[in-house]
Amino acid sequence: MTPPILLIAGPTASGKTALALRAAQTLGGEIVNADALQLYADLTVLSARPTLDEQAGVPHHLFGVADGADGWSVGRWLRAASPILEEIRGRGRMPVVVGGTGLYFKALTEGLADVPPTPAAVRQSVTAMYDALGEARFRELLASADPDAARRIEAGDRMRLSRAMEVLEATGRPLSAWQADTAAALEPDDWRAVAIVPDRVDLYARCDARFDAMLAGGALEEVRALLTRRLDRNLPVTKAVGVRELERHLAGDLTLEDAADLARQETRRYAKRQLTWLRNKTPDWAKITQTDADAAWGQFLALEATLTPKP
Repeated sequence: MTPPILLIAGPTASGKTALALRAAQTLGGEIVNADALQLYADLTVLSARPTLDEQAGVPHHLFGVADGADGWSVGRWLRAASPILEEIRGRGRMPVVVGGTGLYFKALTEGLADVPPTPAAVRQSVTAMYDALGEARFRELLASADPDAARRIEAGDRMRLSRAMEVLEATGRPLSAWQADTAAALEPDDWRAVAIVPDRVDLYARCDARFDAMLAGGALEEVRALLTRRLDRNLPVTKAVGVRELERHLAGDLTLEDAADLARQETRRYAKRQLTWLRNKTPDWAKITQTDADAAWGQFLALEATLTPKP
């Protein structure tokens, strides 16, 4: 029997890396990254990428494979991940897809719109439009033609707002209409899924501790090196939690502790958004509520019979 694909989704600092590693070791699996920031070679510390020691025992795929100057879309990740999943299964091993990027899991299980690429001239025009109008007026214009996209995209998400407008301008068709014509990348019987949804207070404490560990592990030096590249500030790698806060410290605008406080706060906000997405979008997934590694593993073992089909 071809092994199923195991999906493990969870917010930042929830212990999903440890759980995925243990699952892969136990079930004969290989780990595939589903975290948008762990794709980038520029972000080892701030993305909490698995350490070399953690990667040594189990094959890992799509970690640190992208250059920060090359912003990956959901579609590009899906095109890269799909053949890897098939290759792993073809070797009789279980793909363990782990991460916190909800749209990656949505693309796998629900599908991704096959939107034609937008010409550079359109992207430049939309960028100029956004700069001239500001977010509020830009959103109003988008809502007049694609209300679903405007309603769905969170405040401050310039990249997704611009993308929706680019698609509209380039194709004459709303992005939400393209997204409605989708098919799941995975067949329903091919995958099993677990969502880690811990207590919020516990998760927030782990978020704070995680960022402190990042600082101790070289996050400031990582941001300094990233800034020397002078990348476009709309690229995903420049928007990672901690980059802009630590940049303000390096510029002399904030003390290190004040910058760290802001980064901790933003990390908690990010974790809250991830939790909300998981609770709203994965109602039928098995749930793990523990963040302690042994306790989470115990919950996983209790769920394993439902996750792995019997021969």
